[in-house]
Amino acid sequence: MGIRFVLLVNKQGQTRLAQYYAEHLTLDERRALEGEIVRKCLARTDQQCSFVEHRNYKIVYRRYASLFFLVGVDNDENELAILEFIHLFVETMDRHFGNVCELDIMFHLEKAHFMLEEMVMNGCIVETSKSNILMPIQLMDKAS
Repeated sequence: MGIRFVLLVNKQGQTRLAQYYAEHLTLDERRALEGEIVRKCLARTDQQCSFVEHRNYKIVYRRYASLFFLVGVDNDENELAILEFIHLFVETMDRHFGNVCELDIMFHLEKAHFMLEEMVMNGCIVETSKSNILMPIQLMDKAS
């Protein structure tokens, strides 16, 4: 198990996408955890590294325009690999939406979740090919 959760958060700290893997937390516990992590990561400057430890997680995050992509991983996980995973996720959404923005995610949340589900299974990265990730979504778009 590597990835525990993926969060997409805007600059105001509002969660736009949240996906948890094998974390048995109530909604209140998730809300509290997200609030703590978001406050901690958004308060950091651009000169600080993109890794921070919180509770029993290592948080790897990256900012793209107005969105922060935060990934909670086990402490022994490779931070650089997770940064690459975040970049792949953004590039995949860019390819589908064309320069993805917060509104694309808000209005097509199911597609963003679907892309993430194609990439990660039970907290393990299982797919890194953008074409393979997007193929089922393109087929669904053609069918509708």
